[in-house]
Order: sequence, then C-alpha cells, then structure tokens
Amino acid sequence: MSSHPPSWLKDIAIRVDARLGEFLNSETIRWKSVDADLALPLDEISRLVRAGGKRLRPAFCYLGFVGAGGDENSAKLVDAQAALELLHASALLHDDVIDGSQTRRGEPTSHARYTKTHKDNSWASEARRFGEGAAVLIGDLAFVYADQLIDIANNDVAKIWNEMRVELNIGQYLDLLGSAQRERRLVKAERVSRYKSGKYTIERPLHLGATLAAPASVSKLLPALSKYGLPLGDAFQMRDDVLGAFDFADSDKNSTGKPVGDDLREGKPTPLLAMAFERADSVQRKVLDLVGSVDISDQDVGNIQEVIKQTGALVALEAKISALTAEAIAGVKQAPITQSARDLLIELAEFISQRTT
Repeated sequence: MSSHPPSWLKDIAIRVDARLGEFLNSETIRWKSVDADLALPLDEISRLVRAGGKRLRPAFCYLGFVGAGGDENSAKLVDAQAALELLHASALLHDDVIDGSQTRRGEPTSHARYTKTHKDNSWASEARRFGEGAAVLIGDLAFVYADQLIDIANNDVAKIWNEMRVELNIGQYLDLLGSAQRERRLVKAERVSRYKSGKYTIERPLHLGATLAAPASVSKLLPALSKYGLPLGDAFQMRDDVLGAFDFADSDKNSTGKPVGDDLREGKPTPLLAMAFERADSVQRKVLDLVGSVDISDQDVGNIQEVIKQTGALVALEAKISALTAEAIAGVKQAPITQSARDLLIELAEFISQRTT
C-alpha cells in the first residue's frame, strides 16, 4: 500500500481546477461590474479552492461515471466534479467558523482574514462578528454555485445531490452536538464520522457519477458502489482522526495544515477518542477528560496522545482502518463497473487508508 496519491489524481485536479477557474472568473467579472467590493468574496472562494486539497470527491465522481460507461470528456461530468469541490469549500468555510479554526491548508481561515481586515481598517462594530458573518455568507455563496453547476434535470441525480447535502449538514450538526455534550460512545462517534465526512466524500460522489452516466442502471450500480463507498468512507474519516491527533509536520502545525492539538481542543467525538475512553482506567480517563477544554495546553495534548497509545486505541483503530479498507476492496471487485475503474478504485482505497496528509 502507498501513502502517496496516485499520479492520475493530478490529471483530474487539472481539469477540475480549470473548470472552477473559468466559472469563478466569470462570476467575479459579473459581480465586480455591479460593485468592486464584490470581487473579494469571489476571490476568497477561489483562494480556498486553489490552496490545496486532494480532489478526492471529483475523483470518485469520475470513477463512478466512467465505471458506469460514461465518456470521460463529458461536460456534465466536469461540472459535477467542480460542483463537488464548491460544496466542499462551502463546508470548510462553515466548519472553520463553527470550530473557531485560525488556519486551513496552511493559510489563515476566511473568517480570520476578514476579522483582520476589519481591525486593520478600524471599521465599525465587532471585528469577530464581521469576520464570521462574511465567512458564513461566502460559504453560502459557494453552496449556491455548486447547485448551479450540477445537472439536476435528471430526477435521480437531483435526489442523490440533495440527499448528500442533507447528510453533510446532519453530520455537521451531530459533530457540533457531540463536542458540546462531550460524547464518548463509539456508536455515536462512528455515526458522526459516516455522515459528516465519509458518505459525502466517497459513497455519494460515486453514486452521483454513476447516475449521471447510466441512470437506467442505478438499481444495480448504487448498492454495489455502496459496498465500497461506505466502509472506505469510514476508513477515510478514521485516518483523518489519526492525522488530527498524532501526525505532526512540525512543532506548530500538523500535516493537515491545522494547529497542533486543534482536534483535541475542540473535543471532537471521534472513534479514536471513544475507543480510548472505553479502554481507559480511572486515572487515564481523567487525562482524556481534558479533551475539549478551552485552556488545554501543549503538554496536555502530549499527555492525551500518550494515554490514547497506552490504552491500545490507536493500534485498534489502525486494525479497523485496515479491515474496512479490505472490505471496500472486496466489495468493489464484485461491482458491475469497468475493470479499469475497478483497478483505480482499489488503488485509491489503498492510498486513502495509508495517507499521511
């Protein structure tokens, strides 16, 4: 298994980024002609999209589409891929406000940038509220733009697109609630992981691509693709949990571009934390109870990491990631899609389970 992204992902990213650039540039020109200040929110969406990302959702949409027999040069495919990236951008903009995150992909978050702009210009009212309000509105704008790009003339496509967006918001709410309630039950943590990230990262993009390409075959395609998408989606988010808690690129930021300890400070209800909590003794639980505290120190973060390791939760989660990946690969081998798409989905599954960013 490789921890490096497959080389063909770059080709997908180039095509999707070109479409996003074309679309956002046209919208910038359009609204800048109304008011010069309206160039800024469009630029902010473009900045976030250009800042990085693996383009996994467009990749799964592509493989669902070509795997079902679609033409890889189809305009409706690249529009759907671009729509998925804009939906993801919308979720990131909102998520950063919800979590109070100050960095994303190694750069200041949108609400942090707008807060600074407010302060630098000594504008009226509260800088924080202005920054967060601007980021929410920009996130809403990206959400609407995603809708504009998706082809919902097909009712089956519309159903998948709408269900994916509902699931994403449901998952985000469960995540917010779980953090507030200090949720530590594994069943709850796994549900949050599936709905806030797993389904809309893998299963639904696959469904979307397959339905765009072969609407008459959805009754066979979608259940088969779910046998791959659901377990791999769970493994994807569990790998994120490990990276958020342990994988540090340097002393200030982890490999996801977020500050060290952010996930632990936010008290996210992750399967990793739930597994550690159920295995911990009374002394270890006191350390784990620091997760979600507003004044958690770097030393506390280190102590929490050590307890997670001591309980065996990290080893157990790694085993679960491997098992879920194997389940996904076994599932896709039986899917009624092209052999080439099947091979690429297996390669992508192996990367996702072992990735380091």
